[in-house]
Amino acid sequence: MLHKQHVETNGKMLIYRSFSNNPLCAAGMNAAVRATVRVGIYTGAKVYFVHEGYQGLVDGGDNIKPATWESVSMMLQLGGTVIGSARCMDFKEKWGRLKAACNLVKLGITNLCVIGGDGSLTGANQFRTEWSELLADLTKQGKITAEEAKRSSHLNIVGMVGSIDNDFCGTDMTIGTDSALHRIIEVVDAITTTAQSHQRTFILEVMGRHCGYLALVTALACGADWVFIPEMPPEDNWEEHLCKRLIAQRERGSRLNVIIMAEGAQDRKQKPITCDQVKNLVSKKLGFDTRSTVLGHVQRGGTPSAFDRILGSRMGVEAVMALLEATPETPACVVSLSGNMAIRLPLMECVQVVSYTPVPQQTALFPLLLLRKSFQNNWNTYKMLAHVTPPEVKSNINIAIVNVGAPCAGMNAAVRSAVRAGLIQGHQMLAVYDGFDGLANGQIEPITWAQVGGWTGKGGSNLGTKRHLPSKNIEQISLNIAKFNIHSLIIIGGFEAYQGGLELVTAREKYEELCIPMVVIPATVSNNVPGSDFSIGADTALNTITTTCDRIKQSAAGTKRRVFIIETMGGYCGYLATMAGLSSGADAAYIYEEPFHIRDLELNVKHLIEKMKTSVKRGLILRNSNANDNYTTQFLYNLYSEEGKGTFDCRMNILGHMQQGGTPTPFDRNFGTKMGSKSVLWLTDKLKECYRHGRIFANTPDSACVLGMKRRSLIFQPLASLKEDTDFEHRIPKTEWWLKLRPILKILARYEAVEIDTSEVATMEHIIKKTGEIKGGKM
Repeated sequence: MLHKQHVETNGKMLIYRSFSNNPLCAAGMNAAVRATVRVGIYTGAKVYFVHEGYQGLVDGGDNIKPATWESVSMMLQLGGTVIGSARCMDFKEKWGRLKAACNLVKLGITNLCVIGGDGSLTGANQFRTEWSELLADLTKQGKITAEEAKRSSHLNIVGMVGSIDNDFCGTDMTIGTDSALHRIIEVVDAITTTAQSHQRTFILEVMGRHCGYLALVTALACGADWVFIPEMPPEDNWEEHLCKRLIAQRERGSRLNVIIMAEGAQDRKQKPITCDQVKNLVSKKLGFDTRSTVLGHVQRGGTPSAFDRILGSRMGVEAVMALLEATPETPACVVSLSGNMAIRLPLMECVQVVSYTPVPQQTALFPLLLLRKSFQNNWNTYKMLAHVTPPEVKSNINIAIVNVGAPCAGMNAAVRSAVRAGLIQGHQMLAVYDGFDGLANGQIEPITWAQVGGWTGKGGSNLGTKRHLPSKNIEQISLNIAKFNIHSLIIIGGFEAYQGGLELVTAREKYEELCIPMVVIPATVSNNVPGSDFSIGADTALNTITTTCDRIKQSAAGTKRRVFIIETMGGYCGYLATMAGLSSGADAAYIYEEPFHIRDLELNVKHLIEKMKTSVKRGLILRNSNANDNYTTQFLYNLYSEEGKGTFDCRMNILGHMQQGGTPTPFDRNFGTKMGSKSVLWLTDKLKECYRHGRIFANTPDSACVLGMKRRSLIFQPLASLKEDTDFEHRIPKTEWWLKLRPILKILARYEAVEIDTSEVATMEHIIKKTGEIKGGKM
């Protein structure tokens, strides 16, 4: 457990903290700075800012200043880094590191938190490795005393990776990557509208000299016709294949072509492939009206996404814990993300894997870190959906897709992916309109490759969706399954999809037509489907809430001494309220899963009254829609208004259905895309298993599953096995991983006596170096 005054209770000396940043900043760094400062102060440490990166460390003076709780207020929504960043050649020289060490020793700083890329982290590790030598030299030169050297006998280092390229080994995502994808997708969406109007081909160059992550994920998110990335050089004579691909897309009815390029794109002879080169090829050989756009540093800027704010905050908290527990024997570590867990990894093990070496059968330089499974999955999914022609020989298998429950952003991406993956397998794909009602009423028709073109960027549900469950229409549904010869079913939706799937499985005993493989894909803003840590649509809703809270806080900052009460969606699930609280810097988030009483409300009011005495004269309170039957949003507004008289005034906002709308975020587009294609591949295998005596018969528990993300993997879990972990009355899972993040929200809001369970992340993990080959395949 992490308690306030943890430093003293552990018998440690007062810990000082410092920051340094890599010159190439990334959105979300400020969230990490804010969390580290506040948790550091919370534990009784004195925290320092180091302005202008390592240069500030070398120059000292006013570049190293104490940080306060208020100094990191209103920082979450800012891009870049408020403490500045600069390239520093001096730190690469020993005399520069001597000056930096002297500045730290004089201030008593023995703990350094570095936010940057592999170069910054490598420099920090070198600094720590030679620390004893530097102290000896400084003592010999008379710049520090023997007592000062003894007091600062060792330096602890912890790193957090800020890089939009997502090119650091050991972490699923680096700070800034998700925000960069947001900037790119905003541009792609704007470009595709004009490209479709004028029947143009657009070429978009995104960052990535050695790492094609941004380009590849962008291609998945927008359904690009072609992607060039340095890791996968196209085969020889790629020019001809590219032209054939673009022509084929136009012949299928597409009015536009989109080509995504990483700036480091090259062919198999390591010769660069440029935007102008591709533009001239397409315009001259095909006669297409072609435009090219180079995004440049716009990708690094802008407001951080909700994901990056939460990631930065979690990493900042874990960085403090790592420093509190560090000993002279503890190796420098880097805080990383593994699935939904913040973990610690040995810094230099990670840096050593981030090396670019030739790959067998390919002459291009290949970053070994991208041999990781996630990159392979992204690449294979993209190849399947964009670069494979449906077979002429059909499988005679019919797969139906239905959307159930409330609409959410990302549903269409999952449908598009499932349709195209099914067609590639040779199946006939059937669209079911208006949920289970449509399945009962026979609103079923074939859906083609061209029909789902452009669906990844569309919000809502193009198939239509309703909340009604199938139980009242089971007989009619079974008749239509037989009538339309449906061999398997994909159900995309929220808790109704999960519950409806269970009802279909239960009805198998009576209706043999329902003995077909089924898969449920969680898609709901509430993120309340058992069997998955995340649901399609929740990320888009979270960003909508976060953006709204930013604007509300700005309003409150302008008027001073104002508290806003905001109601979020989610039913009885407090995911949105909790995560939005973290990403927007809320003072409290009331949810059903964590019961609250009048004493808690009294404590929150007192907290805000005290807060108004500081320079931060504003408050933000979030409430999940079904947090409490009696303490409604209106009740909270009345209570805070009455108790805050003379100190602050209140305003109330109920966000409502705006949380379900909007264009999907990059996460939801890619999550939906991967879930849709994976579900079809699983059904294809399951249909082969269930084929008996000339027909499909599936009645085992594992023939009806939920496809969910658990930690860092997409896994299939039988619907029946999830019943024990389900609270059907309140429509939520009994175990919810994000509840362990709630103490962080309270600490960052400056509440007293908060405990954090650190048992799952107390030990340092290790990187396992893997070598192998990824087959590039034909482009």
